[in-house]
Amino acid sequence: MADTRTAENLLEIDGIETCYGLSQVLFGLSLSVRSGEMVALMGRNGMGKTTTIRSIMGMTPARGGEIRFAGEKVRSLPSYKIAKLGIGLVPEGRQIFPNLTVYENLVAASGNRLGSPDPWTIDKIHALFPRLAERTDNMGVTLSGGEQQMLAIGRALMTNPKLLILDEATEGLAPLIREEIWSCLSMLKGRGQSVLVIDKNVANLSKIADRHYIIERGRAVWTGTSEQLIAEPDLQHRYLGI
Repeated sequence: MADTRTAENLLEIDGIETCYGLSQVLFGLSLSVRSGEMVALMGRNGMGKTTTIRSIMGMTPARGGEIRFAGEKVRSLPSYKIAKLGIGLVPEGRQIFPNLTVYENLVAASGNRLGSPDPWTIDKIHALFPRLAERTDNMGVTLSGGEQQMLAIGRALMTNPKLLILDEATEGLAPLIREEIWSCLSMLKGRGQSVLVIDKNVANLSKIADRHYIIERGRAVWTGTSEQLIAEPDLQHRYLGI
């Protein structure tokens, strides 16, 4: 595979090896996200997608290779320092604070540490997801799954990240909620937000993502544009099970 490194790369993963104990999951994985780009990471369950995210965030540190964010090597940094550099994570399973209100969830880690000229605010999150405005005093545990996903996205955006990462963006959500999430991601791309997204919906991803990586057993086996992905249905059947 060609080396995609450029001076514009915001995130660069170069040949990382990640293990859980003696079990190796990632085998020399490389990928990149350029500034202002939306990149999709796809593959069947158990192929290493979430482990890739955990490696980026330092939650399961890679044992080999290199990870750079905004030009800084981050593979050996603790998770909180990586987040402070400007990565907002919407984790698989949402992981909102159940005993805090919607408002408290949004402001818990909010800040404009990187000096964005147009920072996210509570009002902007409410405009993006009106349901959250209606439930501002509700405890997180009382929200539906879709509302919790909106809250998780809003919470990440309130950190004003350079890069937004979504692990399983629409998994398990009702169709109408899924469409709302895809509309949100399309809007974020229009704002120039850099995004790395994991999801299984090729049709939606191909409409908004600039590039795609397919991961198989811990290795990136294909990368290309949306046009190239759509043009290769056999590839989708082979690696995505659709």
